[in-house]
Amino acid sequence: MTGSIRPARRDDFPFIHAIAARPENARFILDEDDAALAAHIAAPDRDLVIWEQDGAAQGFALFAEIGNPAGRVELRRLALASPDTGMGKPLLRALIAHGFDRLGARRIWLDVAGDNLRAQKTYARAGFVHEGTLRRHWGRPAGDIADLMLYGLLREEWRR
Repeated sequence: MTGSIRPARRDDFPFIHAIAARPENARFILDEDDAALAAHIAAPDRDLVIWEQDGAAQGFALFAEIGNPAGRVELRRLALASPDTGMGKPLLRALIAHGFDRLGARRIWLDVAGDNLRAQKTYARAGFVHEGTLRRHWGRPAGDIADLMLYGLLREEWRR
């Protein structure tokens, strides 16, 4: 049950906004306007994607730093339409496969707010390694400052 990853389209923007605007996501995910989402689609070093199960959109994510000479790709703003349904693991599995297989990453990295314990556990279970903490680093839209936990996964670790 990994579902499939496809490129996001303009008609996906309301779906992305609906997920990002949820109160439980607002502390962790920035809801960008349509112009910013369109810029992600157009940028050669970005990949805004939709994760589908049985033909229905279930989540989204943004990959950045595609084509980086070091082979690293950043995974940003991943979120599900229906949290707490056991879909986090298959979403992450599909995103990781996309990053390594389709985008050619040698390393996928992400950051997560220090108080987002559920996401930290999900990333660790998927094989990501906690590589460090940037203390009081991220200024959230609400104005508070959060620690950022850095996680990374190498291609050879994922293959194991």
